[in-house]
Amino acid sequence: MNTKILQTLEFDKIRQALRANVVTANGDARAAALTPSADVATVRETLAETSDGAAILRLTGGIPVPALTDITPALQRVRIGAVLNGKELAAVTRVLKTVQAVSDFFADLAERLEADTVAALAAQLTALPALTRTLRKAVDEDGRLTDEASPELGRIRGQVRQLENTIRSRMEQYTRGNSAKYLSDPIITIRDDRYVIPVKAEHRSQFGGVVHDQSASGQTLFVEPQAIVDMNNRLREAQIAEQTESERILAELSNEVAPYASELRQNADILGHLDFINAKAKYAKTIKATAPEVSAENHVDLLAARHPLLDPAKVVPNRITLGADYGAIVVTGPNTGGKTITLKTLGLLQLMGQAGLFIPAEAGSQIGVYSNVFADIGDEQSIEQSLSTFSGHMKTIVDILDQLDARSLVLFDELGAGTDPQEGAALAIAILDEVGASGAAVVATTHYPELKLYGYNTPGTINASMEFDSNTLQPTYRLLIGVPGRSNAFDISLRLGLAAPIVERAKGLIADDSHDLNNMIADLENQRKAAETEYHETRRQLAEAEQLHADLQHAYEQFYAEREHQLAIAKDKANALVDTAQAKADKIIKQLRQLQLAQHSDIKENQLIEAKTALNNLHQSKPVKQNRVLRREKAKQSLRQGDTVKSLQYGQTGTLMKQVDKTHWEVQLGIIRMQLPTSDLQKVTQASEPEPKRRITTVRGASGPSTTLDLRGERYEAAMAKLDQYIDAALLAGYPQVTIIHGLGTGAIRNGVTKYLRQNKQVAKFGFAPQNAGGGGATIVQFK
Repeated sequence: MNTKILQTLEFDKIRQALRANVVTANGDARAAALTPSADVATVRETLAETSDGAAILRLTGGIPVPALTDITPALQRVRIGAVLNGKELAAVTRVLKTVQAVSDFFADLAERLEADTVAALAAQLTALPALTRTLRKAVDEDGRLTDEASPELGRIRGQVRQLENTIRSRMEQYTRGNSAKYLSDPIITIRDDRYVIPVKAEHRSQFGGVVHDQSASGQTLFVEPQAIVDMNNRLREAQIAEQTESERILAELSNEVAPYASELRQNADILGHLDFINAKAKYAKTIKATAPEVSAENHVDLLAARHPLLDPAKVVPNRITLGADYGAIVVTGPNTGGKTITLKTLGLLQLMGQAGLFIPAEAGSQIGVYSNVFADIGDEQSIEQSLSTFSGHMKTIVDILDQLDARSLVLFDELGAGTDPQEGAALAIAILDEVGASGAAVVATTHYPELKLYGYNTPGTINASMEFDSNTLQPTYRLLIGVPGRSNAFDISLRLGLAAPIVERAKGLIADDSHDLNNMIADLENQRKAAETEYHETRRQLAEAEQLHADLQHAYEQFYAEREHQLAIAKDKANALVDTAQAKADKIIKQLRQLQLAQHSDIKENQLIEAKTALNNLHQSKPVKQNRVLRREKAKQSLRQGDTVKSLQYGQTGTLMKQVDKTHWEVQLGIIRMQLPTSDLQKVTQASEPEPKRRITTVRGASGPSTTLDLRGERYEAAMAKLDQYIDAALLAGYPQVTIIHGLGTGAIRNGVTKYLRQNKQVAKFGFAPQNAGGGGATIVQFK
């Protein structure tokens, strides 16, 4: 298919609409590369898969293919021995999980719907259960290695957590009691990846150890106490060991992926193809398109055809037929009557159908399969090539005549226009004769009356026109095949007020055969309208009957399927109840038999009564009311303003300030005031009240933090750690507002920043920066 026709008929916009419905990288590539096919078998196959996709969309909501990134670069790297990172392994894992989900989906779908074309495609997926289990166990959705990735990694991470807890516990001793008076603030923070406390400058020697930083004023030193130095050293060693083990695991997992690179590539391609089929079905639903029948003989019959890029509420549908009884159509009519749009509708619907897409036309429409579609539409003048409008059109027509064959479709708009009318009409007739001699199908629009006679006298050619309402002096945009357009100049002039004698004098100046032609056209129009009215009524009744039949069939299938589903559920529940009761009854009977054998005598009456009671107890008993002791204990735990409570989530003790609602309290935890759920609070007595724990923050910078934090280029884990440290530093510095720059990228860091800010109780609100300050690549945070 020549590329120029795709631009002329705006096929690119169809591809863009398809790309808006795909969710995978491979699906997007397929939609972007979509082109019409000239092979009948290929066209039928692609339309069949679209039909299957539409049926699946209607029945289940579509094939369950989630958003998938392109894993091709990762597979190419792993083939040459490269080590994949966590995100690449997570992407591979998502593909493997999707393969399993899609396979299960089609196994279930086989009992409800016949979708042979798409099911055969899904059957080519290769499930790799062992590799899937390994990757799912070792890598989470964000690409982070799990603790179960290896026993050694789990052990090291446990050691890291234990050391961090020990250090925190030891450091908290400095923030409470007598040592707290030497601190600027009773908090724990981090400098140079080591835990430190803010010490007043005059007490720098009180704790010994190492000074890592100082405040902007110099009044506060961030000191790592001597007692903590060794533990911080051991923590750093454990963190390095964790990194080393992680790199070893990534290499090991990459080696396991490498042998299956081909299967994974094929799986990704097939999932992209299924995603593309989903997109075709969704787009068909959006434009209310239907599946066309394919004619190998190129007999085109488009019923109520609409241009897909026009407003469906305003476009006028038309029936367009070509190829069966005639291979050429000459369309005449006034300007702005819809001739060009009709040409484009025919051409674009042909391209869509040959590309395997449904077309915006009524069910039962038929398309051909042309080897090529050519068009000369629009103003072809070119300043660069020094071509006038006529010259531009003629150059295009020459190119078309050089390339067309018997299976081509040619669309001419205003054929022969741009030059002397007499010469233009003669050229138009000669060009149409040349196209007809080649056997190609052609549709041409024109203003020349000579072509009306050509359409009437030439075998295999028919006249058509765009209807014009002389009462309203407006075009109706309806195509009338078999009726040539007639001049409306006299009628329009009379209705606009031109004197009748002038109009009559004008009529007398034209030849009698023109009058006869116009009268013939008027009679044909009247006959056409009567036949068309009857045709549309018949079509309406047929459509209503077919819709009713389809609705009844669909309702019956749904009823049958739901009945079978509910019966299966009921049987499963009944069997489960019977099995449970039978097992308990068998147990009771067994006990009776054992008792009888042990006593060597018949069962006594009281024993039978006891067995009967046990069988009766198989019925579910009513719930026991809560006893008084539990109610009294619950009353003791009722919370009041001013009570001392412990947060089970944070492990800190604070004071109840006020009750926010039935399930939340406002609690003062040290220097922080938070809203916590009642279920998270445990009332403590004054005697056992521990010293309030202080919130651990993380800050960076030698002279106080900047009001802006830039996370671009950081890995996800490092970025989240920096964000946590920075927010604590900003709170310590008393900043009312800061800016976090995270960029756009893949969106992972931006999503992580959003998740963190939502969970931080000290954040009042946040949102993206204005467009002139970074837009979606930066987030402005305001504190309480």
